[in-house]
Parts: sequence; structure tokens; C-alpha cells
Amino acid sequence: MGVLTGKTALVTGASRGIGRGIAERLGRDGARVAVHYGREETAAKQTVAAIEAAGGSAFPLGVELGTPGDAERLWTEFDRHADGLDILVHNAGIGTARPFTEINEEEYDRLFAVNVKAPFFLTRLGAERLRDGGRVVAISSGLSRTAAMPDLMAYSMTKAALDVFTRDLSKVLGPRGITVNSVAPGIVDTDVNAPWLRTSDEAWRRAAGYSALGRVGTPADIADVVAFLVSQDGRWVTGHWLDATGGSLT
Repeated sequence: MGVLTGKTALVTGASRGIGRGIAERLGRDGARVAVHYGREETAAKQTVAAIEAAGGSAFPLGVELGTPGDAERLWTEFDRHADGLDILVHNAGIGTARPFTEINEEEYDRLFAVNVKAPFFLTRLGAERLRDGGRVVAISSGLSRTAAMPDLMAYSMTKAALDVFTRDLSKVLGPRGITVNSVAPGIVDTDVNAPWLRTSDEAWRRAAGYSALGRVGTPADIADVVAFLVSQDGRWVTGHWLDATGGSLT
């Protein structure tokens, strides 16, 4: 039996990349996983299939975040499959790389709607479903605390806001034995980063050079950190921002 046997987990943005890595790891640890996706239904079903092929249990959950009523719709759909929740992982997010002088209000509002507003209201409306002793983990970014990268300003601002949310939420949910933490990846080899990360050997070497360990991160690197926080071993860690950049901030 896995360490999460009998637990139910929801991972947002779990159809690919870091989210898929987290969903698959929690599935291997025994949790039943709600694999949330926004638009990529086929990819989400592939994640579910991978979890089931490894002996786990999972189901897809399709709701586009950043739209009016998104939290209500997600929980309505979730309730059709499960009667409670033990682990909530806020992984879904969008980014932009645009100069300060070019980003417009629509793009700015969209970033905050998906990256900040959705996790806030998903948690607020889902708190009654979250069992005592549960876990909440938000996937932040090393960019919220590292050297300035102006073209990623708005994105970094959303992650800093998410960090404050998780820190303060730990005090709100703490009396119920629920831990709340942020995990901050650095550069990770995902399809989102592939367009620039894999443009050349030099781009890859430069990215690997940011890490003290001399390599680019993988989704499994982040998933394993999340797995620790949501397990019994992570019971005494809450309100914490965990640097999972591979030493990129040192």
C-alpha cells in the first residue's frame, strides 16, 4: 500500500508538464487523483491512463480556469466523482514574456485570473470538502524571489501574490491540521519551456548553468518535493516557501 492510499487528490493543470508529473507521482503513492485540465482533454486522459497503467486510480476534470464561475463549476464536477478531498495542488498557471511597455490590461487581468484568483476561490469554496489533516500546495516560481527579469514582471507578480496567499492561508487552515505550502521550481524541461530551452545546445547549457547542480530540472524533481509535503512526513511543515530551483537562487 502506498503512503497516500485512501486519499483523494486534485491537481490543477495536470494534463502535462509539472502538473502531470505531480499527478502521476501522487497516483503511484496510492492517492485517487482528479486530473484537472482546461482545454487539453486528450492530454488529460493520457495522464489518467498513465496513472491507471501504473496501478493507480484517476479521473479527468475539465474546467477552464480564469473564467466567471470557474471554481463553482470545478467543484460541481468534482462532486460527481468524489465525496471529499485530502490534497489540493494548485499547479495550473499561464505565463507571458512581454516588455512592461507592451503588456495590456486584458493580458494582465488574464494572468491574475488564472494564477491568483482561481486558486483563491478554489480553496475558499473547496475548504468544506477538504478533510481535517489535509494538504494544500501551490506551485510558485523562483522568479517571485530571484533577480529581476522585467519581461516576466506580470507573471512574477502573480506568483508573489500566490506566495502571500499560501503563507496566510496556513494560519486560517492550521487549526484543522491542514498544512499549506508553496513550492518554487526553477527552469524545468517541459513543453512550455521547450520553445526557448531546446532552441540550441547553448540555450540548454545556459539554462543548466543557473542551477548549482548543473542541470535543468524535470517534472519529477518537483513532483517528489510535492509528494513529501503532502505525505505524513511533511506534517510539521506549513506556511513555507520551498526553493525547488536546484540551487538557482544561490
